[in-house]
Formats: sequence, structure tokens, C-alpha cells
Amino acid sequence: MLPQRMKRAVADNPKKLANLIDLVNLPSTVRDFVGQSQTSRLGCFMRVWSYIKSNNLQDPSNKNLGNCDEKLKSILLGKPQVELAELPALIKLHFPKEPK
Repeated sequence: MLPQRMKRAVADNPKKLANLIDLVNLPSTVRDFVGQSQTSRLGCFMRVWSYIKSNNLQDPSNKNLGNCDEKLKSILLGKPQVELAELPALIKLHFPKEPK
């Protein structure tokens, strides 16, 4: 089930949803983290988020921050700590832009 705000965005521009769910061949660093050769941006984001939650990498004093271990640093530009709001933008950098 999509949130109402996302439903409107998809209805206005269906290509946005396609960019999120299209399978893409992954670069080697992300492929090692995800464990698959192809995934969507949304699938990659969900895998990173579940990794952060399952390994208790959220900062206990500020839940909007995630502490990166060595495995996460390899795909998040080597940052020691990342704001969870910027996580989609950092993941998007690994996905090649489709030619029009």
C-alpha cells in the first residue's frame, strides 16, 4: 500500500515509480552488500534500512542518524555517520541514469 502523497506523485508522473522499481545491474560494491547482481533502487534502500535496524546502527541519542560500520561505509561514500533522510540520495548515486 502506497502512502497518499506517493500515490499522487505516481499518478502525476508514472515514470517516477518506474525509476524506483526497475531492476538495474549493480556496481560491485553494492552487489557485495546486497548479495544480488540486480535490484531496484527501492529494494536496495529497503535492504540498507533493514541492515541498519537489524544491526542496531541507529544512534541511540538521535534516531535520525545512522552509524556506519565498515560494510555500510563501502556503499555510503565512506561517511562514519549518515542522516537517514539523505540515505535515498546516497543510494541513488550507485544507480546509473537511463538514457532517454
